[in-house]
This record gives sequence, structure tokens and C-alpha cells, in this order.
Amino acid sequence: MIDFNNVGLFIDNKHREGLVEFLESWFARHRIKTCLLSWDTPPRSDLDLIIAMGGDGTVLFVLGQFPNCPVLAINYGTVGFLTAGNKEELQSILDRLLKNNFLISDRSILECRYPGGSVHAVNEVVVKGITRLVSMNCYVDGILVRHIRGDGVIVGTPTGSTAYLLSVGAPIVMPEVRCIVLAGLNEYNFTSRHLILNHDAQIRIEISPDTKETEIYLSADGKNKIPLSTNDELVIYESERRAKLIFLDQHYFFNNLSSRLAWG
Repeated sequence: MIDFNNVGLFIDNKHREGLVEFLESWFARHRIKTCLLSWDTPPRSDLDLIIAMGGDGTVLFVLGQFPNCPVLAINYGTVGFLTAGNKEELQSILDRLLKNNFLISDRSILECRYPGGSVHAVNEVVVKGITRLVSMNCYVDGILVRHIRGDGVIVGTPTGSTAYLLSVGAPIVMPEVRCIVLAGLNEYNFTSRHLILNHDAQIRIEISPDTKETEIYLSADGKNKIPLSTNDELVIYESERRAKLIFLDQHYFFNNLSSRLAWG
């Protein structure tokens, strides 16, 4: 059970009209403080809950910017794998929230160290070239396990298995399973296969000097295109940070698969 005393409101600019006033008024009636968050709000740890309204990109930003804080996501986008419900259900969702009638899904976050800094990802870390093949050596816990020659590589979480990883044919993984998925992008090798690794595995990626591509970049959750060069090394592992998503139904994952992927 969670006592909600201070709730953050993160609403995509396209959907703010009327929503801010409604939510502030609703929470005020229940003697709960609210604060409006934006893309420029620095990380803060004094929030009991964040309500995120937008698409999955909005939710990913909130999870990354405010780790370890429970996030209730309302779908105002197109896919909504990370959301607890659609905008038409807002009132009933808020009522259930007040009654503590929900569950919190605890998710892994990846950390990637690269020359010059580090980034975090809820879905995936991608290393990719622009037009030509990239050659990479992939080590797991110090052991060379793969040489990848292709468009790039994805290292993802179970949460990310319904995102970019889904489009490359990687398996869908239940989000509470603790593991790391390693997948090549359009490899020039028909025997290549995706790998499911232990959650505590450390992955090291070396960009081979054989690579002819001159425009290589690193991206975390589809943002922060960071330029890389041949001979650069990256180290990827599970972070101590956690992503916490609120859902209303214990079968939310299969319900989302059915509705979002039209499996029903």
C-alpha cells in the first residue's frame, strides 16, 4: 500500500489542455499535493507517484528521468505497451488508484558506459551505422561469444522486447523476468541467433578496426545519438536503478499483447 502525498504530473504538451486543471483539482479534493513536471525538470526523489500522459516515448522519458518512482501511464499515443489504460478510462483509473487497487511492475534498467560518459535505457541500447556494415566483437563476462557484422547490435531489457527488439524477431519476454537480450541487426550471417543472458551479465562491445562505416552512433531508448569510432569499447550491464510501472490488472501483460498486437 502506498500513501500518496506528493504526485508529479507529466503531460505531453499536445494533451495539456484541460488535463492539468482537472488533475490538480481532483487530487486537491483528496488532499494530495501535485506538481507539474516537464522535459526540463531535473531528477527529484521527493515524489510518491508520477502520472505520465502521452505515448510510450513520454513514459520512457519519465521512467529514465525519475527512476525508482512508481509511474502510472495513461495512453495518449498509438501503441501504449507501457500504459495502464487509455485516456477514456482516466476517471476509473484514478478511482482505483485512490483505493490502492493496483500492482507495481518492477523492471530492469540498463546502464551503458562508453568513451566519455554513460547512459541508461529502459528499453534498449543500440549501436548502429548509417549506411555501411559495422563489425563488432561481443564479450559476455570477459568471454568472446559473438562477432557481429551487420547494421548494428541491440542490447535490451524484457521491457524492450516489445519495442525495437520485436521488430528484429527477438523473443517477447515477460517484463518481470530479469535477463538481458542481445540481438544483431540485419547480420551478414544466416546462422546468427539472438541470445538471452543472465541479468547480472556484463556485456562488452568492441567496434572492430575492420569497420569501414565512419558514421557510427550509440542510442539509448531512441534518443541521445552519441557518435562512436572504430576501436571504441562499450560496457553494458543491469543498473541499480529500477523502473516501476503501475498496472491495474495482474494479467496486464497478456491483455496488452492481445490488444496492442491484435492477437485476440
